[in-house]
Amino acid sequence: MPDRGAYDSETVFRILDEGLICHVGFSVDGQPYVIPTGFARVEDRLYIHGSAASRMLRTLAEGIQVCVTVTLLDGLVLARSAFHHSMNYRSVVMLGRATLVSDPAEKIKALEAFTDHIVHGRWNDIRLPTESELKATDVLVLPLAEVSAKIRKGPPKDDAEDYELPIWAGVVPLTITPEAPIADPRLNSGLEPPWYAKKYSR
Repeated sequence: MPDRGAYDSETVFRILDEGLICHVGFSVDGQPYVIPTGFARVEDRLYIHGSAASRMLRTLAEGIQVCVTVTLLDGLVLARSAFHHSMNYRSVVMLGRATLVSDPAEKIKALEAFTDHIVHGRWNDIRLPTESELKATDVLVLPLAEVSAKIRKGPPKDDAEDYELPIWAGVVPLTITPEAPIADPRLNSGLEPPWYAKKYSR
């Protein structure tokens, strides 16, 4: 539905910055693959990372066409008819070709972005990657050049004659609700969860 489309950077970036998982779609020798993975946005670039031995990353680094999607589910839309049931959501679709990040400074910046995208403020508290860990990790970058967002919000949209039916209709909102942090069993005694773990939110 064209009225659900959005193409401005502000809308796209807001969705990407809230999302946690992307799905990377690509094809190899006629076989399609869709792989879920973490990601991070830095300005107008999307970064994904993983093991240097990852088949997906090695394949994408060859410069094949890729489609990356991010979806946020906001609610279940219960209509009066089966036909008009839906979901409220915000999604982004990105097309392009990813390239391997070879510059060490950009690679570190991307890894910092990954960490703080999951939990803002975490990078400053952790041990930084060693040289061997950096070698074992590949980072790919996808320019956000061909991007679109799609959004559905609001109540059900039933047929006019169905609004008089004695059937409950509305929206069941869905949110990510963090629970209390659970300490690692091997945690040193006396260490309290940091503020970003106790007050986590997207």
